[in-house]
Amino acid sequence: MKNYLSKNNSNEFGFFDKAFTDFFKPVFYGSDFGAMKTDIKETDDGYKMEIEMPGFSKEDISLDLKDGYLSISAEKSESSDESEKFIRRERKMSCSRSYYVGDVSEEDVKAKYANGVLSIAIPKEEAKKEIPKKIVIED
Repeated sequence: MKNYLSKNNSNEFGFFDKAFTDFFKPVFYGSDFGAMKTDIKETDDGYKMEIEMPGFSKEDISLDLKDGYLSISAEKSESSDESEKFIRRERKMSCSRSYYVGDVSEEDVKAKYANGVLSIAIPKEEAKKEIPKKIVIED
């Protein structure tokens, strides 16, 4: 897997490289891009994601898999103590990110949360054997 943040200066195979660089690429970039720092490692049988989510409990985190996209979100209820007047508040109470992971089933994805880090194991897609098909040219 190629690092999607690296810049390819060669345009020779740029079209083909782009198809592979989008794998695991976050779906939306925005001001919250750094909110959930993520490391992705390739193993022999799949991929392992480690996502920093300090301050959240396991119950605050939600993982959803739909149409090849793994969406991770966390939301924490904010205290409603009106006596506290914040000048600036930098701790996020909610965050979310989505990744394209391909054609995997939710039974195959394993997740574990410990010490503020969400670890997700995603198996590699099995190579599909394509059978060549003869296309008949009509008259």
